[in-house]
Amino acid sequence: MHTFQPFPDDLFSFNPFVRIGQDGIVIASGNEEKANVMTASWGGIGVMWGKNAATIYVRKSRYTKEFIDNGDSFSITFLDPKYKTILKYFGSVSGRDEDKMSVASLNYNYKYSIPFVDEGNIVLLCKKMATVPIDFDYIHDKSFIDKWYSGNYTNDVHTMYIGEIIEILAR
Repeated sequence: MHTFQPFPDDLFSFNPFVRIGQDGIVIASGNEEKANVMTASWGGIGVMWGKNAATIYVRKSRYTKEFIDNGDSFSITFLDPKYKTILKYFGSVSGRDEDKMSVASLNYNYKYSIPFVDEGNIVLLCKKMATVPIDFDYIHDKSFIDKWYSGNYTNDVHTMYIGEIIEILAR
């Protein structure tokens, strides 16, 4: 296991458009007995209700969603770009069908019983503050519906999770 240290939030600085939108992140949830991971490229970091917060968006079909819904926390792990192939794999295979972490030769680490990817370099440990299902009635630009929710995804709508960032870890 790698050693992670708390990282002061006032020193935390990166380009979220690149690190989240282009590089991608790994979301993990569960506990030390059972956890799951998934890749995401939608999310944000800011302030909500006076707390440092992260938002993630998870389709209802994703196995990780069950862990997030049944728990009170999740993590966001930022990996080095050399893991890009693994991120694609995490996004294409369900944890219902195989142990993705074992197949990818990666490891879980835990803090406060929150799982995260040990091979990451920055980790956001988050406590759920809100669960907000995306409702088509509130999407103003209806072209987003056609682009992201057509075909096999018609009923596979995202849920937005807002989590308080309780700690930032770095190694």
